[in-house]
Amino acid sequence: MRAQKRKRPRGAFDTSVLVAGIAGLKSTEIAPKNPSAKLLRDWIEGDTFVWLVSDEILLEYKRVLGRLGVRRPLIGKIINLLREEVELVPASALPDISPDPGDDPFCGCAEAGRADFIVTLNPIDFPQSLLSAHVIKPGERIPTTARRNNPAGLRNQPRRAFHRRWNPAWLLLSHWDTVVQG
Repeated sequence: MRAQKRKRPRGAFDTSVLVAGIAGLKSTEIAPKNPSAKLLRDWIEGDTFVWLVSDEILLEYKRVLGRLGVRRPLIGKIINLLREEVELVPASALPDISPDPGDDPFCGCAEAGRADFIVTLNPIDFPQSLLSAHVIKPGERIPTTARRNNPAGLRNQPRRAFHRRWNPAWLLLSHWDTVVQG
């Protein structure tokens, strides 16, 4: 009797995690410099989970990397690698989920793609009570099952006012010299 194939966890990745992960991966010989980089390395080398994206998320990744000064050819390589290796989810943003409207596409992708987790450096922007997926930070254990199938009131919650907050992704700018130089 054949062993049953283990189900890989499914997850959506906030842009802040991709940015921090790239900044923390200096080379294949050096250990990852931060939990986001370790998560990326585990995905690249171990195929430990299914990375879920939508076209809107790929565009967000591309815009943010460009805004941070990453050279276009490197952005192209990153986006092309992702297109080849991730699972594309035909999802649109769920309205009125995140206090940051820019994070709604990640919530929508996670719900449409039946994600087990959403990984972010900004968990406050992903209201756990409205999502099926676990909201985790890099370095936390990756859940293998979603929290529940039907979050209560997913589409009926009013949007909370968006307010500017300190964003840890901007602290990574000092690390981009190694990425930008190639």
